[in-house]
Amino acid sequence: MEIRSLPEKEKDKLLLRLIAKDKVLTEHLHFKLLEDEGDLVQRHQKLHSVIDESIDDLRSGKKLVSKDAMLRMRKLNGMISHHFKVTKDVLTEIELRIHLLSNLPIAFTEGIFSPMHKFNEKLNVYFVKSALSVLGKYTKLHEDIQFDLRAGLNEVLTKIYKNKTAAVAEELGLPKEL
Repeated sequence: MEIRSLPEKEKDKLLLRLIAKDKVLTEHLHFKLLEDEGDLVQRHQKLHSVIDESIDDLRSGKKLVSKDAMLRMRKLNGMISHHFKVTKDVLTEIELRIHLLSNLPIAFTEGIFSPMHKFNEKLNVYFVKSALSVLGKYTKLHEDIQFDLRAGLNEVLTKIYKNKTAAVAEELGLPKEL
């Protein structure tokens, strides 16, 4: 309550010092005050391209293993979360997550005795939980926007139920179709 009694100039100074310490808040304010709809589209397209390049790089590497896919997915999910914290745009966040889930490889044939098997299981759980999170946000959107995203999300659900992720999906109550 004492902060309200401070003079405006001092409050502004304190606010600017606080903002300078939080990189995401600084970037969010920059976005909110200095950028427009075109900048949001550019940010979305840039991150979409980063996802594509990262997945292409993953696929073109030596032997594709679940550990690499899981690490790449976590990194890209972090980038999408940062995008959302800065822009506060749920639609582009969901579109990017659907794009990531649609394109990331999850069909690995590592045997039970392989050291990579535990990463395969972790990837399956992480992948399905990510899809469940997207579905939760999807259900809160307006029905017109849901209509536009439904095909992409159904593609992800089909992918989940056609791979070893199906058991995890059923256990977590993920629907087979929207």
